[in-house]
Amino acid sequence: MDVIAAPSGARLLVAVDGSEERLTWEQAADLVRTHPDARWVWPDTIAAYPRLLAAGGRPARCYDLRLCGRILAQATPDAEPGPAWLDAGPAAVAERTLLDDLDPVGELGLEQVAAELARQQGLVAAAAEAGRLRLLLAAESAGALIAVEMRADGLPWSRRRHDEILTAALGPRPAIGYRPPVLERLAVEIAEHLGSRQLNPDSPVELLRALRANGLDVSSTSKWEISRSDHPVVAPLLRYKKLSRLLTANGWTWLDSWVEPGVEGRADRFRTDYVPGGVVTGRWATNGGGALQIPKSLRAAVVADPGWRLVVADAAQIEPRVLAAMAHDTDLAEAGADRDLYAGLVDAGVVEDRSRAKVGMLGALYGGTTGESGLVLPRLRQAYPRALGMVDAAARVGERGGTVRTWLGRTSPPPGEAWHSVQHAAAVVEASAGDERRARTQARNWGRFTRNFVVQGTAAEWALCWMGELRRRLRSMGQAEHDGAAHLPGQGRPHLVFFLHDEIVVHTPTELADEVAAAVRESAETAGRLLFGSFPITFPLDVAVVDRYDQAEDS
Repeated sequence: MDVIAAPSGARLLVAVDGSEERLTWEQAADLVRTHPDARWVWPDTIAAYPRLLAAGGRPARCYDLRLCGRILAQATPDAEPGPAWLDAGPAAVAERTLLDDLDPVGELGLEQVAAELARQQGLVAAAAEAGRLRLLLAAESAGALIAVEMRADGLPWSRRRHDEILTAALGPRPAIGYRPPVLERLAVEIAEHLGSRQLNPDSPVELLRALRANGLDVSSTSKWEISRSDHPVVAPLLRYKKLSRLLTANGWTWLDSWVEPGVEGRADRFRTDYVPGGVVTGRWATNGGGALQIPKSLRAAVVADPGWRLVVADAAQIEPRVLAAMAHDTDLAEAGADRDLYAGLVDAGVVEDRSRAKVGMLGALYGGTTGESGLVLPRLRQAYPRALGMVDAAARVGERGGTVRTWLGRTSPPPGEAWHSVQHAAAVVEASAGDERRARTQARNWGRFTRNFVVQGTAAEWALCWMGELRRRLRSMGQAEHDGAAHLPGQGRPHLVFFLHDEIVVHTPTELADEVAAAVRESAETAGRLLFGSFPITFPLDVAVVDRYDQAEDS
């Protein structure tokens, strides 16, 4: 059953079985509970769901017209365009939802929502791979629900432990406008090595000038360039840059801005706005807080609530595995069957050691043709012609300015007018050698993009199916029965709290931790079958049940 929904200020317009109502968000949450298996169809999950979730309503499914419309617009470029309100960007949607109670798509009636659903269903029905496209739209919509829930539930965090980590690395928190003690000592040491008392190591211009004046042949202040020298300034400078990055990206100011103090015996919470489909390949992005760049040094600050545990799962080598399945390359699939795929390449005699196997495979996925990857690629092409042939073909399409598709049907964007202008300039009779070089370089670059698009995008689809299936399983665990459970994180049940491309973290009551770990593994297997049917591809996971995120690395 579908519930057609359109936010309208402080209320929600809904249509169920032909009956239209104007509900408060609390009444809408009651509707979720009385129709637990219904699919909610609305213009935008990021706009509607936070208010429904705050009222205690967690639907089993939804259909996000904006996210799905964006996918269909790329997949069916010759179809009639959808309504203008579908073009609201995800970042703008998130910002307006947090700052006020306005709907970024404007006031829509139920008939407009229903009409757009019918239009999109028609596009899917006419598609060559309708079944795959339906799965993609369902997975994308499930991801939108998960993104909103992860922000609302928050990642359990310890402000105290975070402060201890910063203090151990940088010294006590300084007054505003001053460097922490460790950075200050390093700044003095750097200045002494370079003979410039007033040097500010945070100024790239000053630092580059001082480095060159001391005989370092560098064109920038990058870590890579600086580390090539044996000058005594290198060690303290590299340490300064590393600690300065920690202070800037995740220091005390970040802690004050992004981690909320805990309440009612629960840990503090880090919350950010996840943006499903924020990258053209379908990968997620975030809008503030840098959730996708949390350094390993701070994982010790991610601490479960009392009586709860963290189930951390990391999928190994997703992209080479989906490549094997997409190309039906059984030899490559066999190399990674229930084990480390790179080690499998070594055991198969394709390469001598794991590091070369990884470099070569990444070169195949990202178009690396020089250095170590260039030496390994011919061996991979000989051993796995189906897999390498598929990404080579995707690259050739891109070099011609064409578009490619992921396994489920997400379509790559075409190159822009500037790209075509360069290619046209090289094709005319009076083209110069420089014109031709620019065109070749540009074509190869776009080919590298399409080469990776088909694989990275399909890996993102697998991850969405993994999370969507896991969310479905977690909803049936640990039903909380006491009053107020609807407003607990995860409504008192195990719930997803973090996602990073191929890694997830679930926050669960301790007594359900083993059951959750099993569900994580089973969901990965199900995701593989959803995408690739009976093809013999496996997605092995490293799964750990821990109290702190960093402990997963040692388990």
